[in-house]
Amino acid sequence: MANISLPSNLIPADGRFGCGPSKIRPEQVAAVNEIATSVLGTSHRQAPVKNMVGRIREGLGDLFTIPEGYEVLLGNGGATSFWDSAAHSLIERRSQNLTFGEFSSKFASAASAPFLEAPDVIKAEAGSRSVSVPTEGIDVYAWPHNETSTGVMAPINRVHGDAGALTVIDATSAAGGIDFDASQADVYYFSPQKNFASDGGLWFALFSPAAIERVERIAASGRYIPEFLSLANAVSNSRLNQTLNTPALTTLAMLENQVKWINDNGGLTWASARTAESSGVLYDWAERSSVATPFVSNPEHRSQVVVTIDFDESIDAAEIAKQLRANGIVDTEPYRKLGRNQLRVATFTAIEPDDVRTLTGAIDYILERL
Repeated sequence: MANISLPSNLIPADGRFGCGPSKIRPEQVAAVNEIATSVLGTSHRQAPVKNMVGRIREGLGDLFTIPEGYEVLLGNGGATSFWDSAAHSLIERRSQNLTFGEFSSKFASAASAPFLEAPDVIKAEAGSRSVSVPTEGIDVYAWPHNETSTGVMAPINRVHGDAGALTVIDATSAAGGIDFDASQADVYYFSPQKNFASDGGLWFALFSPAAIERVERIAASGRYIPEFLSLANAVSNSRLNQTLNTPALTTLAMLENQVKWINDNGGLTWASARTAESSGVLYDWAERSSVATPFVSNPEHRSQVVVTIDFDESIDAAEIAKQLRANGIVDTEPYRKLGRNQLRVATFTAIEPDDVRTLTGAIDYILERL
């Protein structure tokens, strides 16, 4: 069908609602330009870059109010790389993995390494979440704070299983947008291309003293660990404010600007309230709609940073996304492997709540004309 032209009052000031890479604020791009000739194109082993990494680590520590002894680490590769690093450097014998979507399932697959015992996988159907069960012989309990593929959010509470067992949380789409108590996790890891509005290719993590001790002990055990995947390498390099290989400096610059912006506005409490406001606008809209409904039926399971909305079979959600895209409102399509008649909308920290309100009006306008 022909494109539907939205009136100007129904076009958000910024039409980027993708779940990653996410909306980047103009101020972040300006921050990159400011270091175009002083930092970009220079050695990552020298003071200008190492000082920037140091400021990021300090800013993240402040943002997450990390407990005494915790360290902010970073390494090359995104969360996908970290899953393999965790299999080599964090899991001693066996993990328990909660899976309730695409990305939690991928970590469970990585934890099936041949030198480990088969993981204890507790699966929930897409749109709901599973719960950890303290189990003898488990030394890592792992799940996502937020499942990006389905829009399900899970609480962060330390699992009290065997002595020394670690709680390891995938926070890629949650970090910087959902408040939590950092003391409840031993490892809280994420890539910076979601709430931190940067690009991928790096991972950051909060590590407890117990997690660092585990990493160092496994490294000393003689287990084969590829150098790129070694978390012991990440520990030693992070303490020097560097990475094993050359990092993407523009990614670091945009991240530094975003961390400062969040901290200056009130920190994680402010960011969490902002994403809750934006996601609440969408959930309230879907609850009122005669043709839409939140995909995650239990309100306690609903994400405040990734909203998934199902549509009645009489409505073609793909056509809604197409019409939105034609008007400059992009990346509202559902996660490709979920295969549902739905829209998926990011409500990350950089996204303005008023833009989310305008989006709901745009969807209504299109629905009236389909």
